[in-house]
Amino acid sequence: MSPATGDDAPRLFLLDGSALAYRSHFAFIRSPLSNSAGMSTGGTFGFARAVLGILDQNHPTHVAVVFDASGPTFRHEVFPEYKATREKMPEELREQLPWMKRIVEAMGIPLLEVPGYEADDVIGTLARRGDAAGMEVRIVSGDKDFMQLVTDRILLHNIMKGDGEVHLVGAEEVREKFGVPPEGVVDVLALMGDSSDNVPGIPGVGEKTARGRIATYGTLEAALDAADEIKQKKLAERLREGRDSAVLSKHLVTIVTDLDLDCDLEDLARTEPHRRELADLFRELEFNSLAERFSKNEPDAISQDYRIVADADELEAMIAELTEAGEIAFDLETTGLDVLTAEIVGLSFSAREGRAFYVPLNAEPPVLPDPDRAPRGTAVLERLRPFLAAETPRKGAQNAKYDVAVLRSNGFSVGGLSFDTMLASYLLEPSSRDHNLDALSLKHFAFKKIKTEEIIGKKGDQITMDLVPVETVGEYACEDADFTWRLWELFRPRLEEAELLPLFGEIEVPLVPVLVRMEAAGIALDVPKLERLAQEMQEDLVAIEKEIHALAGREFNIASPKQLSELLFVEMELHKKLGVKPRRTKTGFSTDQEVLEAMHEHPLPAKILEYRSLAKLLGTYVTSLPKLVHPVTGRIHSSFNQAVAATGRLSSSDPNLQNIPIRSARGRRIREAFVASGEGRLLFAADYSQIELRIMAHVTGDPALIAAFAAGADIHRETAAKVFEVAPGDVDGEMRARAKSINFGIMYGMGPQRLARETGMTVPEAEAFIARYFENFPTVRGFIEGMKENARRDGYVTTLFGRRRPIPDITSTNGRLRSAAENMAVNTPIQGSAADLIKKAMIAIDRWILDTGSEGKMILQVHDELVFDLPESELATYEREIPRLMGGVAELSVPLAVETGHGLNWSEAH
Repeated sequence: MSPATGDDAPRLFLLDGSALAYRSHFAFIRSPLSNSAGMSTGGTFGFARAVLGILDQNHPTHVAVVFDASGPTFRHEVFPEYKATREKMPEELREQLPWMKRIVEAMGIPLLEVPGYEADDVIGTLARRGDAAGMEVRIVSGDKDFMQLVTDRILLHNIMKGDGEVHLVGAEEVREKFGVPPEGVVDVLALMGDSSDNVPGIPGVGEKTARGRIATYGTLEAALDAADEIKQKKLAERLREGRDSAVLSKHLVTIVTDLDLDCDLEDLARTEPHRRELADLFRELEFNSLAERFSKNEPDAISQDYRIVADADELEAMIAELTEAGEIAFDLETTGLDVLTAEIVGLSFSAREGRAFYVPLNAEPPVLPDPDRAPRGTAVLERLRPFLAAETPRKGAQNAKYDVAVLRSNGFSVGGLSFDTMLASYLLEPSSRDHNLDALSLKHFAFKKIKTEEIIGKKGDQITMDLVPVETVGEYACEDADFTWRLWELFRPRLEEAELLPLFGEIEVPLVPVLVRMEAAGIALDVPKLERLAQEMQEDLVAIEKEIHALAGREFNIASPKQLSELLFVEMELHKKLGVKPRRTKTGFSTDQEVLEAMHEHPLPAKILEYRSLAKLLGTYVTSLPKLVHPVTGRIHSSFNQAVAATGRLSSSDPNLQNIPIRSARGRRIREAFVASGEGRLLFAADYSQIELRIMAHVTGDPALIAAFAAGADIHRETAAKVFEVAPGDVDGEMRARAKSINFGIMYGMGPQRLARETGMTVPEAEAFIARYFENFPTVRGFIEGMKENARRDGYVTTLFGRRRPIPDITSTNGRLRSAAENMAVNTPIQGSAADLIKKAMIAIDRWILDTGSEGKMILQVHDELVFDLPESELATYEREIPRLMGGVAELSVPLAVETGHGLNWSEAH
């Protein structure tokens, strides 16, 4: 519907700031956002995006955002219990309100608050003024009270329903809702009351009755006066007795429309936003996409002395200048992202803020003439070979692994690698998701870099970088090197201040070339074996599907959560039969793994879980892995990522080889397809035994745990013996299994419910078991509480090697968020220390392989396990040296034990 105004009529938008704030906060409650400083930002982000969306889509000529002022209003004076039943504003939202208001002001929008009155009254007053002035007025709110203000020109603009749609409310919609025209809304509300605002109305009079009375008599007063005419005695009595309450309620729900405000309509005329202020705010909040929108590079603010090297003299001068600098940033421009096939188009360098060089390999005329029949740019690369390989100058890059890998594939090495700005950003802000150069330049320097797609086009319609004019690529490439250098100058003192330089310089940066070699080696795959396994698993899926349908008593789409939910909870009512409380979602009851596991006593949920597991293995690995075999090498080349997991663990992608289940028979079948690379070679696996438990023993200093590990005892058997108060020899399998669950679970915040679910105990038994555990290992409890307290005090926790992880939600008023944060505070020092140890081991082993000239290659890292491809003749050496190297990377109060295995495939090796 549209208001009865001309297209050229001024448009006044009045935004209910408090309602928008609440709506934005709760939109992110399940997936909370926070910036690297640990501040909750989800509500602010949603609020900013909502306001900008309203402006962009509706183009109002006049606009205001109105918030409720703090303190009581005139309504509280006449009825102190007004809104007394409302829950207190969540602390996370309260903390974000000042940021929301700063954003409104930076947008150039008037922000209004009037003490003693509600936002509704301010909006009502301005809406009536706009109506009288012939404006088209939109009230942006979902509050039904505003329906009393609706006219031909005043509409409600409701975006609060969460469906992404705008719901316009005019007189017709008001009548559908209340059965009366807009002017009758207050009368209906006065009779029925409003529990959300604690407006009493008349007890016993509901919405249906209220609508009928006002529809019949027109006003509250007339309806009350006609009480004696009503045949229903009880209703008549209620109306007579509740007269005073109804009159009071009408006073409470009536929006004031004649306030004496300090502004008039012209003060609400739309103005240009304060772009720099907005960009700075969004950068501080780490809303990078919004910051980019309002950033505008100013030529005088960023000095840019960018030079494209054109001939031999300029090349020599550049090399001399960079060598003298002692440390430089470099970057490659290539024809693609596949490090094994990408060709180098040019190289850029910077050793001083604002000054950078670009050396093209495809310049016309060439920088250096190439020998006859040599690929273009060969002479330039050969001249740069000793410069790149030298330990001086020291070198760094943004995501150095890519550049080093491409150079390696093209036959060049990089010496003196000293920094990586992506890794520096990651260490300083491990919870941030944006460590790319464009985002970091925008965040730290308010500089909007040239986007790659501006140079080569968008995906699906791209050209390669060698087809772009050299001058265009030169500016883009110099920017990359320049801002990489600027970031390094910014990050270096910050790393030092946070005591992160040792971790950065001794673990993260040295690991880069190790990962380059490991990824380049890849792992061989037995494709025919996987093809046979795929056929078997397809047949198994069909068989399991038939079993599921038989158990269900009918056919249905197993992959449809909606159909499954209807079957389990509506038709079969399994939750009632099994005494399980299901969890609701927007589309019905949840059918996720946790819900199905809770109903394990019935065979149907168990079969569905089996079906899902098999389907996931088939789709994720068995049919997908053969497609990822590289056409050049014939191997799988997974990428191992340093700047993803906040704990410091490496992640694996394209494909992810860290999630193949090792304990299931089908998972082992998949591992059998990963094989040694050739005749006379085998796979060798080495993994830390119970590394996280050993670290827990070290960090807690628990004498019993330390003694057990020092003696080489079975830690789970020893734990069971203490908790069950029996001799170690009398511990049976069930006792050991329960002790194992708690040993591993305690550092991840395992509570009695989860322990009961995993072990088959009752919840009271699990509670008693955990209590006995802490009685026997009191220092473990002290460590857990100490970590929580440290996180509350510092806002972060650290690993043994100084890695920091912010724990912003440790003081949250949201119990779920706070509990998750407490678990992070406990497990991060343990899991993060284990991640650091395996990285140190990889560096030590890689150095040993290079120094000894071994023909073996490190090819995989999976959590605490390393996998090697080596000649059979070197097996004995690896069995001796790898455990020694892995066990010697740190001195803990307990020994670092390493288990090894070998075979023709990964399953045999581990």
